[in-house]
Amino acid sequence: MREIRLIVCIFMLVYLPAGGNGSTKEIWPDSSWKRTKPEQVGMNQDVLKKARNYALTGGGSGCITRHGRLVMQWGEQKQRYGLKSSTKAIGITAAGLALKDGKIESLHEPAKKYHPSFGVPPESNAATGWLDKITLFHLATQTAGFDKNGGYTKLLFEQGTKWSYSDGGPNWLAECITLAYGQDLNTLMFRRVFRPIGIDKNDLTWRNNSYRPKDIKGIARREFGSGISANVNAMARIGYLYLRRGRWQDEQIIPASFVDMARTVPKEIKGLPVVRKESYFDASDHYGLLWWNNADGTMANVPRDAYWSWGLYDSLIVVIPGLDIVASRAGKSLNKERNSDYKAIEPFIEPIVLSVKEKKE
Repeated sequence: MREIRLIVCIFMLVYLPAGGNGSTKEIWPDSSWKRTKPEQVGMNQDVLKKARNYALTGGGSGCITRHGRLVMQWGEQKQRYGLKSSTKAIGITAAGLALKDGKIESLHEPAKKYHPSFGVPPESNAATGWLDKITLFHLATQTAGFDKNGGYTKLLFEQGTKWSYSDGGPNWLAECITLAYGQDLNTLMFRRVFRPIGIDKNDLTWRNNSYRPKDIKGIARREFGSGISANVNAMARIGYLYLRRGRWQDEQIIPASFVDMARTVPKEIKGLPVVRKESYFDASDHYGLLWWNNADGTMANVPRDAYWSWGLYDSLIVVIPGLDIVASRAGKSLNKERNSDYKAIEPFIEPIVLSVKEKKE
C-alpha cells in the first residue's frame, strides 16, 4: 500500500498541470510567453478558434494561455488599448499591496481615516451624514452610493444598502491609497507589481485623473475608474498574477487572501438592489472587488469560479482558476446590440471553456 501511495504522489508531482495554488510544474513567462499547441494542454483548437473569431468581430488583439503557456494569439500584441473600466480591476491591486504593507489595516475601515476631505465636494454629501460610515470596502464593491461620473459626484443612497456602478467611488479609493502611501500610484505599481511581472512602460501607461485636479497634496492623482492603456500581453500577465493568487514565481506580490476576496461575491453585497438594473442586471450577485465573476452561474457553460475585468469596448482579462486559463482581449466593442448583460462577452468566454470540455469528452 505504501508503494502505491508513493507512485501516486510521484505521478501527481510530475504529470499533473499547475493549478492556481502552485505546483512544481508551474511555467512562468520571461520576456515572452512559452508557446504550445492547444492540443498539448488539452484544448480543442477548432473550438478555441470560435473565441478568437468572435473577438475579431470587434477587431483588436488578444491571447489565451493555459498552464502558463500561450496557446493562441491574434492582432498586434504590442499595441496599447484604452482599457476603460478594466482599470478598476488592475487598480484594486494597489489595495492588496496596501494591506500587505500595513498601509491600510482593513478594507472595513472608514475612508475618512485616510482621506480627511473624503466625499466633498459636493457639499451636499456632508449633509447626508453618511460620509463617516463609508468604508474602503464600500468603495471597492460599488456599494458606497456615489453617482456614476468619475468626478465629484453626489451620494445617491446610504452605504451598503444598494449596488450602483460608479467611477466616482473607485476614484475616491484611489485617492485614499495614494494618501496612505504618500506617493504616485503609477510609480508604486511599476515598482512593486508591473515590472516584477514583466510589464514596462511600453506595455502599459496610466494617465492622470481626468475628472479632478491633477495632483493631491502634491502627488499625481490617478484614478481607478478608467485611465490605464495596455497591450494584451500586459493584461494577460496581470491575469496570471491573479490566477496564481498574487504570487509571481517565488514572490508573493499581493496576499492570496486579497485575491480570493477580489474574485468572489462578498456576502455583504450579494442580493443587494441594483441601481439602473436595466443597465447592470443582477450585478450584485456576480461582482467582487472591482472584478466581475460568474458566481451565480449566469453563464451556464462557464465555471462559477471564472472572473474578469470588463471595460468599455469589451476590454477583458479573464481568469478561470479551475481550468488554469487566462485570456485577454481588447479592441472595439463586441456589444453590437448594446446588451448590458453577459450576452456581449459570453461568446468569447464560453468557447474557451468548451475547448477544454470537448477535448476531454
